Amino acid sequence: MNYPSQLIEDAVSEISRLPGIGKKTALRLALHLLKREESQTRSLSEALVNMRTKTTYCVKCHNIADDQLCNICSNPRRDQTIICVVVDTRDVLAIESTNQYKGLYHVLGGIISPLEGIGPADLNIESLVARVENQDTDEPVKEVILALSPTMEGDTTAFYLQKKLKPSGVKMSTIARGVPIGGDLEYADEITLGRSIVSRVAYD
Repeated sequence: MNYPSQLIEDAVSEISRLPGIGKKTALRLALHLLKREESQTRSLSEALVNMRTKTTYCVKCHNIADDQLCNICSNPRRDQTIICVVVDTRDVLAIESTNQYKGLYHVLGGIISPLEGIGPADLNIESLVARVENQDTDEPVKEVILALSPTMEGDTTAFYLQKKLKPSGVKMSTIARGVPIGGDLEYADEITLGRSIVSRVAYD
């Protein structure tokens, strides 16, 4: 495609790097931004830069945060005795949208996948074990929910976590299989995901 401006071509090239956006969509977005007030486009660019440079991760659960603790871990109204283990922040957002869960989270940052070279040491597993074993607090952890996608990698990760946490004696459960086998949590509808959380079963 012959672009009327090198600046437009550069913008389209960068926008099309985003997942799910092709060259045509990127061009429409670039032309839309060009028509907006300069202040609006500047606000967008500043928001993106701030997100990339100032976003950090919660020191407790590894969720995306603005400060040392995320807004979930720092919320005194959350149930401190339950930890829901998920793969990434997208899963936290998916579960939170159901309004069915009021405990804390632990973000693994990935899933065990030997084919991709991802092992237990690459995930936030040891910090989870430390949270569960630290029973000197006023509200010790009583239950760990394994909210992992029902795939081969998810089941492998769940099995590994069950072995690591079993010595602690903490109750372990997994979300009910209302989520389709082979599917990802972020694509599950809110009703199905909500029922899966409420109807969780013991992990054997």
